Amino acid sequence: MSLTHMNELGYAKMVSVEEKKDTLRIARAIGEIVVSAETFERVKTGGIKKGDVLTVAQVAGIIGAKRTSDIIPMCHPLNLTGVDLKFNMMDETNTIQITAIAKVIGKTGVEMEALTAVSVAALTIYDMCKAIDKEMVIQNIYLAEKTGGKSGHYLRTKEN
Repeated sequence: MSLTHMNELGYAKMVSVEEKKDTLRIARAIGEIVVSAETFERVKTGGIKKGDVLTVAQVAGIIGAKRTSDIIPMCHPLNLTGVDLKFNMMDETNTIQITAIAKVIGKTGVEMEALTAVSVAALTIYDMCKAIDKEMVIQNIYLAEKTGGKSGHYLRTKEN
């Protein structure tokens, strides 16, 4: 399989997509941030001085998805039709699981936008909680599912 992001001279290029058809494309990405028990409880109860951590992380994740092409060099700018994030508070492990879904009707997929949304949301949680917890760990960020485009439906089968 050849790399599509290389020109005939071996330099990086942005792939041309004008020949592709516009289709509905959806991507779902998942990631986690593990925090201390104190931090976990304070996030749940609104005890972080900087504000409502998950609300701010939600907005930051959406902004991250919208700005993906500004920070990932070969990503096409997309006119996203939707971005949503959900947070699952996993009490037994003091883990906040982040799920992002990005949607577009276009010529290229939204995998990077969903992954960026998760990453930015996790980094925002870290930023808002770092004053009380410097040992937080961001981990297991991956593409869980995608639909649309020539390659069709992908559903991750490997467990983390």
